[in-house]
Amino acid sequence: MPVPRTSLRGFLAQAKGALRAAIDSSQKVTFVIGNESADLDSMTCSLLFAYLRSMSPPRDAFTPLYVPVTNIPSSGLSVRPEFLALFKYANIEPGHLITLDDLPDLSVIKSKLRPENTRWILVDHNALQGQLGQIYSERVAGVIDHHDDEGKMPKDTGSEPCIIKRTGSCTSLVTEYCRQAWDAPSEPATSSGAANSQGGSLLDDDAAVKRWDSEVAQLGLASILIDTSNLQSKYKTTKHDIKAVEYLEAKTMLWPQMSAGFDRNKFFQEIDSARRDIGGLGLQDILAKDYKQWNKGGQTLGISSVVKSIDFLQKKAHGESNDQSWQDAFFTALQSFSKGRRLDLYAVMTTSHSSDGEFQRELLVWAFDEKAVSAAKKFASDAREELGLDDWQDAEGTAHTQDEDSQWRVIWQQRHVQHSRKRVAPLLREAMS
Repeated sequence: MPVPRTSLRGFLAQAKGALRAAIDSSQKVTFVIGNESADLDSMTCSLLFAYLRSMSPPRDAFTPLYVPVTNIPSSGLSVRPEFLALFKYANIEPGHLITLDDLPDLSVIKSKLRPENTRWILVDHNALQGQLGQIYSERVAGVIDHHDDEGKMPKDTGSEPCIIKRTGSCTSLVTEYCRQAWDAPSEPATSSGAANSQGGSLLDDDAAVKRWDSEVAQLGLASILIDTSNLQSKYKTTKHDIKAVEYLEAKTMLWPQMSAGFDRNKFFQEIDSARRDIGGLGLQDILAKDYKQWNKGGQTLGISSVVKSIDFLQKKAHGESNDQSWQDAFFTALQSFSKGRRLDLYAVMTTSHSSDGEFQRELLVWAFDEKAVSAAKKFASDAREELGLDDWQDAEGTAHTQDEDSQWRVIWQQRHVQHSRKRVAPLLREAMS
């Protein structure tokens, strides 16, 4: 039985209630979870899919309500200013999201949320990682993703989706998959108060649904626009992204109060400016803000994506250090970040723009033991041409490479800027095999 239509805010309250019941009373629960970087795409994918799927679940659904999980602790929301800028359009606040803090402590999670009582739908990734993956990977029942297939999904997902397809944004695939359910007639939840406050007539119900649709659509719209640079990226934008933006913008404009002043370009600029406004964050938070981790061949790889240059990160590290040079402070900070996560291989990918507006990428790779050094050097040899890796030079024209028996560290200018972490991560993992 589908969940009656309500606002996203109202739905999240229902989802939290369902999660508490699952924990307290050993009830079944279906989770929708994005990847552990918990960027805008992952967050909105989980919200959109859970919200829309709960309106029209398959007949054999494990549970009628799908619970969206943002794959970070709640403290991680404060270092994502783009979330805060976007939430006002969806009429939600950070406290409405369901995060890892809402799940039981890992020491007791297996008894509080028994694996057989759970199903997991993955969005914006196709392999459940970390400790959740160790416990629940066999309970993954569906996926919608736009990364390379890691070969971990079951061959038969039944009535749940199994979609792994290259697009600029995974939200585009979620929108495409849920479009039919979203457009189907639905009955608002009169208990929400949205319709009743206007008299409860059919017209008021219709107005409420249009407002709710507009709020949800703007979440999806923001993710796709950010991931495709407002559909201007020739490397990322696909026909799926273009069609999804057209559809979501139309949904947004159905609510008269929004259509009167909505400007897609201004909307994109506002969210993108917030995303890039990381100057007030500490370096450790910057490195953790968009971070992903994998285990491969008995070793652990971590990659941080940062929307500022190496030069910015060095200055940030120097400002947080009392007596170290820019480079020493920077590398000390990176080493501390890596040790805290027990990494064998760590990479930092940066994006920035030159003084004349040219989009740029830099790539730092640091291997911390002999096996990782071998993998890193293999990556450098195999990927140099594809990624366009040139020696990076600091402001004084000095290149940087450290080569020791047990460690190897190098910084490159990545000339082929079309390759994001979606390509660099698989290349690194292949070298680790």
